[in-house]
Amino acid sequence: MTAIILAAQGLEYRYPGDIAALDGLDLRVARGRKLALLGANGCGKTTLLLHLNGTLRPFRGQVLLDGQAVGYGGKALSAWRNRVGLVLQEPDDQLFSATVYQDVSFGPLNQGLAEDAVRARVSAALETLRITQLAERPTHALSFGQKKRVAIAGVLAMRPEVLILDEPTAGLDPRGVAHLLAALEQLRLAGTTLVFSTHDVDLAYGWADDVAILGQGRVLCQGEALATLADPGRLQAAHLRTPTLLALATALGVADGPGSAGPPRSQAALIARLQGRVGDGS
Repeated sequence: MTAIILAAQGLEYRYPGDIAALDGLDLRVARGRKLALLGANGCGKTTLLLHLNGTLRPFRGQVLLDGQAVGYGGKALSAWRNRVGLVLQEPDDQLFSATVYQDVSFGPLNQGLAEDAVRARVSAALETLRITQLAERPTHALSFGQKKRVAIAGVLAMRPEVLILDEPTAGLDPRGVAHLLAALEQLRLAGTTLVFSTHDVDLAYGWADDVAILGQGRVLCQGEALATLADPGRLQAAHLRTPTLLALATALGVADGPGSAGPPRSQAALIARLQGRVGDGS
């Protein structure tokens, strides 16, 4: 069984005006996996993410890191955020230094690292996000997609064990999405646990290992991506649609793959399945 690195237990949170955002929410984040938080606007996704690295403190409930309740004092929060990094949806909310290099180096410098170690961290983060050429570029002169990758690089340079991203693909064109997901997959292969919010069921179906569906401030269900997103009742209850690839595979009669392959989870896999059926004469 995969170890749980981060968990939420019974989180309750209200915004001014007694607006309930989280209502007894429970969540489990398995080490080394990609967890997608799915749900309609206003279901509590962003509020939950802000709790998972201590930006918000719950009215009730607790967050656990490696099974231990986290603290909200200065030292405890600093240690927590060194292990759990958060990338906001809007990069302008996270970028504040004059140049890309300065912005990405801010976190490692605050960790007290030596100058040589900071340079190595920044160089590795820029290379991973394919933005080395932007190191001396003013942050205000970047495109939206470039800003997004710089914001991720700034958190990545701190070497968190868990990287949390709020709507990471929002506002990116298809090429930008492909580059970003490739970089994040590289991090996952290196051992980083990824948690990301999205309302894109196709992204969750094709890329996540696990999915948690949120509604009315709670996790309605959580499990492996394929099993969770193949249940139309669960999706309907959360005002979500069936993933496009799964709907097409079902309509074309190729949702059941040979052996234990399961439904296709990429366009290439769907095409291969269809070509195989034509080759078999079925």
